[in-house]
This record gives sequence, structure tokens and C-alpha cells, in this order.
Amino acid sequence: MISFTTALLLLIGGYFTYGLFVEKVFGADKNRKTPAITNADGVDFVPMSWWKIFLIQFLNIAGLGPIFGAILGAMYGPSAFLWIVIGSIFAGAVHDYVSGMLSVRQNGASLPEIVGSQLGTTVKQILRAFSVILLILVGAVFISGPAGLLNGLVPDISIIWWSVIVFAYYIIATLLPIDKVIGKLYPVFGIALLFMAVGILVALFANNAPIPEVFEGLENKHPNKLPIFPMMFVSIACGAISGFHATQSPLMARCMTNERLGRRIFYGAMISEGIVALIWAAAASSFFGSVEGLQEFIANVPKGANQAAEVVNKISNSWLGVFGGILAMLGVIAAPITSGDTALRSARLIIADFMKYPQKPIKNRLVISIPLFIATFVLLQMDFDVLWRYFAWSNQTLSVFTLWACTLWLFRNNRKHYFICMIPAMFMTTVSVSYILYAPEGLGLNHTVSVFAGIAVSLLFAIMFFRYVAKTRHEIGH
Repeated sequence: MISFTTALLLLIGGYFTYGLFVEKVFGADKNRKTPAITNADGVDFVPMSWWKIFLIQFLNIAGLGPIFGAILGAMYGPSAFLWIVIGSIFAGAVHDYVSGMLSVRQNGASLPEIVGSQLGTTVKQILRAFSVILLILVGAVFISGPAGLLNGLVPDISIIWWSVIVFAYYIIATLLPIDKVIGKLYPVFGIALLFMAVGILVALFANNAPIPEVFEGLENKHPNKLPIFPMMFVSIACGAISGFHATQSPLMARCMTNERLGRRIFYGAMISEGIVALIWAAAASSFFGSVEGLQEFIANVPKGANQAAEVVNKISNSWLGVFGGILAMLGVIAAPITSGDTALRSARLIIADFMKYPQKPIKNRLVISIPLFIATFVLLQMDFDVLWRYFAWSNQTLSVFTLWACTLWLFRNNRKHYFICMIPAMFMTTVSVSYILYAPEGLGLNHTVSVFAGIAVSLLFAIMFFRYVAKTRHEIGH
């Protein structure tokens, strides 16, 4: 329990210390008018209270990643706890805060517009396509996952029909003004998700769960001996850092009424997600007696069933009872549903921004949304595990673009502490490149070769950045 409790306290402390430092580096200005005030349109630019925006942001980003990803990450051993804490405080929350605030500063711009303003038109065009593909993947993943969980609660309704029901909700939430469905339902979903997290947290202490301790060793415990680097850093995904989050932040950037609320909303939501991931990593690695017990349970999950969903169902019902287990499962179901609907909404807005196509008329929203719905339906025919792996890598790769863009913005705006984005940018570059070179769904190259290639690409980007810095400073006479 020592490592888990320490990790929990570090995450909370990180918000009040490093989060405050990041806010000061960025330079949040409480007197600057936000897009919610200057561009109010009653559809996407809608002023909301900070607590409601926080809950929406938290639910937007807390999909299956901090739950399923944390469970899969726990199979590597206690090293998962370290990455969740370090990644959330110094990478994920920084990524979310700076990218979210850049959207506020750029009139509620979508992620490709933000990144393109720093990295150039070519990168912007690439990222437009990449972001939309990722968001459609998210929509498909977050229909398939909740449908499987709902089928576990109500087996009389097939997974296909649950998928249809979830998909129908996504269509409604994508098309209607943000305050009509999302703004009203998310607080309820938020309570369910928070109940789930608090319930499992209390159960961990009440049962004196045998959570692995970091000081007992960080050896790799994965049954297939998949290397911790880069595999674990992609598996945990949303529980530490996620490029997907930066596609969601503009939704809330269009509703914020004061820049000083950014730390609560963007940095705070990521820390909250890190806490959820930490709780589920601890629960998964202790409920079955050990990490090996978790691995044995997963190995016996029937073929075709969602392994992580089975773990969630088993833990929730055993520790919280039937009623508590149902409420906990509803929280776990709410998380991906509330990420899937806003993923498709974000895809609509990215395309609308690119086309300069006003979204106030419902017919304009339909013109963009219908092809998105068709593409999502087609992807639903794929195996969930395959979808998840491609989503996870695309997710982390998107964070690379975002972090380098944030690094450049900080430098160009005379923020001497641009390292707060540059260091995680270099690390995630190494992770993403190494993964796609090594992973079975990638090129399947030798592990050592893949890691060194990832380091080389990261160093190349750093050299390019410092050359730009030196050139810029020379031109302005510094």
C-alpha cells in the first residue's frame, strides 16, 4: 500500500505545485476575453460554469484508456504506477493544459489549426486527416467497448443491439447544441464515474489489497515478455498522456469564461484521470492476489470476450456487491460513451474549420456528420483488440505533434521554460517511433534497433528545434 498511497498523494500534490508552475509559465490572463464571450453562437460557443466544464472535460478524456489501459499496463508490474504518476504530472497534464489554453488564445481553434500555426501548413494538412481518422477510431472503439459491458449487465440484449443504441446516442450528441445533451447528461455520468473510482479506492484500503510495491523491484512481469519500453507506455495511453485529449480541449475552450479556469479544467481533469488509472492498475494487480493472478485470470477469459471488461466486471461485483457493482459498471460505461460522442463532435468541428463551413444550421452539421457516421459503422466491423492497438498508437503519436507545437509556441512567446513541453515531446517521440517499428501491428523490427531508431528521431527533432532557436535569436540580435 505504501507505493500506491504515495503515488496518489503525488498526483494530488502535482496539481497544486507543478500545475501552478505550468500556469505561470503559460501566462493565463484573467482579463482577456475568451471565445465563449466573443463568439457565442448557442451551438458550440456556449458559456458554462467551470465545474460543469471540468466534468465534461474529465468525461471527454476519461474513456476506456485510464481503465482498460491501466489494467493492461498492470500486467507489466509496479512500473505502471511510476509511469501513471510521472506521465500524468509532467507530460499528460502539461500537454492538455497548454494545448487547451492555445485553443482559448486562438479563438477556440481545433487541434490541427493550433499545431499548423506552429509547425506549418503541410503538418496542418497531415494532422487534419490524422486527427479525423483517430477520432473516428475513438468513436468505433468507444461504441464497441461500452456495448460489450452493457451486454454483460443485460445479456438479453445482444452486443449488436447495444451498439446500435450507443451509436444512436452518438448521432444525437454530435448534432445537437453542446448544452442540450452533453451539458445536461455529463454531470450525472460524472457522479457515476466518481462513485466507481471512490468505491474501488475504498475497497482497496478496506480489503488491505496486496498491491505490488515499487521498492520490491521493477522487473518486467508481462506473461509474453513484451518489453516495458515502449509497449507499456502505449498500453496505458490515456492514463498518463493522450493526444486524443488535445482534440477534446477545444470543445471546452469554446465554453470557458476566464483563462484562469484553465488549470482546474485542463490540468485538473488529466490529474483526475491519472487517479482513476492508478486506482484500476492497483485493483487489477491486487484483486487476484498478484500480477500473476491477474495474468492467469485474463488467460482464461473466453476467446472473443473483452479481457479488460471481464476484469472490471469481476472486481466491481466482488468488492462492491451487486448494486454497487452495477453502479460501478455504469461509471465505467459512462466514461467511454462520453468520450465517443465528443470524439465524433470534434471530428465534425475539425472538418468544419477546414472547410470554413458554419455549423449553426442543422443541415450543415448533417452534411459533415453523415460520412463520419458511415465510416464509424464500417470500423465497428473490425475486431476490438485490433481497433484498440491502432487507436493507442495513433493516440500517442498525436501527442508528439501537439507537444512539439506547444514547445514552439512557448519559445516564440518568450517563455524561457519551454522545456516543460520539450522534454515530454522528446520522450513521446521516442515511444511512438519505437512502438511502430517494433510492435507486431507495426514493422516488427528488432527491439534494440527500434528503440535506438526512436532515440535518433527524437534527437533529430531536438537538433532541428535548437537550430531554429539559435537562428531566431541571431536574427533578433540576442
